[in-house]
Amino acid sequence: VPSTDYRVPRIYLDNNATTSLDPRVAETMLSCFQAGPANPSSQHQFGQRARAWIDDAVDRMGTALGTQFGRPGGPRLVFTSGGTESNNLALRGIGGNGPLVVSTIEHSSILATARVLERQGREVRWLQVDQQGEIDLKHLEHLLLATAERPSLVSVMSANNETGVVQPVDRIAALCKSAGVPLHLDATQTIGKLPCSLDQWGAAAVSFTAHKFHGPTGIGALWLNSGQRPAPLLFGGEQQLETRPGTEPVPLIVGMSLALSLAADEASSSQDRVRHLRDRLESGLLERFPELVVQGVTKTRLPGTTCISFLGADRQAMLMALDLAGICCSSGSACSSGSSPPSHVLSAMQRPEEEIRSTMRFAVSKFSTMEEVDLSIDAISSVYSRLRRKISVDKS
Repeated sequence: VPSTDYRVPRIYLDNNATTSLDPRVAETMLSCFQAGPANPSSQHQFGQRARAWIDDAVDRMGTALGTQFGRPGGPRLVFTSGGTESNNLALRGIGGNGPLVVSTIEHSSILATARVLERQGREVRWLQVDQQGEIDLKHLEHLLLATAERPSLVSVMSANNETGVVQPVDRIAALCKSAGVPLHLDATQTIGKLPCSLDQWGAAAVSFTAHKFHGPTGIGALWLNSGQRPAPLLFGGEQQLETRPGTEPVPLIVGMSLALSLAADEASSSQDRVRHLRDRLESGLLERFPELVVQGVTKTRLPGTTCISFLGADRQAMLMALDLAGICCSSGSACSSGSSPPSHVLSAMQRPEEEIRSTMRFAVSKFSTMEEVDLSIDAISSVYSRLRRKISVDKS
């Protein structure tokens, strides 16, 4: 087991990448693992018990998501390995081979899939955003109605993973409905962080994953509205109506269900608290450095997310220095942080190059504390002051 004996205290401010597992979820999952074999396709009592656990988990998730499962021909839930698989299943499985509309600020699992489909001959229409990171509704309307061939699917995220900007889902869904085009929402950053009612969103399909709301890694889901039967990506079993074959991971599903239920039950208190911590972090930094730019600040944002441009500093240098100082954060999407390309989100927003080069993302959670935020303000300020002076000296 790798050592976790860090020389400095660690403050975790990267909760849009992943979240810590809620101890209550861990305890429940452990009980499932210890209960014995759990293949819900088996007809014996162990299998029947596993199936009952899944059925109960689905019912609980329906309550938390504002949707009702179990109705003949109604919405259903397809379990996947996570948000990436859910997004792939939606883009490849819904709408056939007609034109696909995708926004320019989507997660890499959407963008990469769209580009592969484009290379294979499917038309992809790229939807623009404004300088604050919100979908350009007029451009969406143009792509839906003012083209020779009607799109077969629109795919947008309900909230951005870098800026935290929450998209106008109701207006997007209304435009898609009026054009008769199904809508897929990547709600990976929204579900578990903001109230939602999937039945009222007007989408054909919604992706989400458990590790974004203090559930286990390795389990996600694709919510499908009535009448949606996507073409499968995998073959070899009859599980989940053959949409996603393979033995269901019962302990992960149970853990996901509990994490989602806890997020819904604690929403009213945790969201206000998380927003307060985020605002304290922003205001503490802005008081010391008024020149900082908070991305998407004029729009509705996820309560725990702040995306800040530290003008005059390099984001990679900031990231490494903050890690040494004990602050865990990100210079962009976690799925691209290894290669560290410039943020495609900020580029799509047409932000100035100086902002793109210097932007960091911080995200608090319900387990973050006021003390951690105050220590982070001091640590980030110290790092920024040092790096900004160094860059100034180097340029001279």
